[in-house]
Amino acid sequence: MRTDRPAGVLFDVDGTLVDTTYLHTVSWWEALRQSDQPVPMATVHRSIGMGSDKLLDHLLGPERDRDADAKLRDAHDTLYGEYWERLTPLPGAAALLRACAERGLRVVLATSASEQEVGALRHALDADDVIETVTSSADAQQSKPAPDILVAALDQSGLAAERVVFVGDSVWDVAAAGKLDIPCVGLTCGGTSRGELAGAGAVAVYDDPAGLLATLDESPVTRPH
Repeated sequence: MRTDRPAGVLFDVDGTLVDTTYLHTVSWWEALRQSDQPVPMATVHRSIGMGSDKLLDHLLGPERDRDADAKLRDAHDTLYGEYWERLTPLPGAAALLRACAERGLRVVLATSASEQEVGALRHALDADDVIETVTSSADAQQSKPAPDILVAALDQSGLAAERVVFVGDSVWDVAAAGKLDIPCVGLTCGGTSRGELAGAGAVAVYDDPAGLLATLDESPVTRPH
């Protein structure tokens, strides 16, 4: 490994740094209920982390009539938007980003949220002083588990896949990282269990950003492969 190349950490945001997983779950559940296509909330939760296109395929089937998809997305966005001013960072989120930056790691937010959502998420985190690059849904043709948003994050930050670690909270994060041979550190604060994340291929699993921060120097984050 060439140690003269910059190293960095790619972070998922929803459910990893900001406590939004269940807000998205409730918003999708209500949007589906309003369209007379009810899906159990636990099933919706298991799909959070995918983009809306793949989430709807997963929940309603790929052979469905897609004419209503735009209406469903709009309903979700409207419902979720009601929470924007109350978004809350997960424990230790901003401190973790700053600790990574202090260790010389480039901090990159690899999110496929819309540009408007990204603004609300960044406001909640309040750590722009150490964030080098932020992606959005406009940067990826396909959503997770496709790796497009990670490819965009690498391109925009000038980092190489062999010099980064990805931190995420869902099995879809782990799957996307795996397609690029990027080690993924899992956090259970998005509601996915330690066993599920490890079973999907996460190289280490912690409770939340604070848990990772507590042992940061012994974690895979400070040892990009």
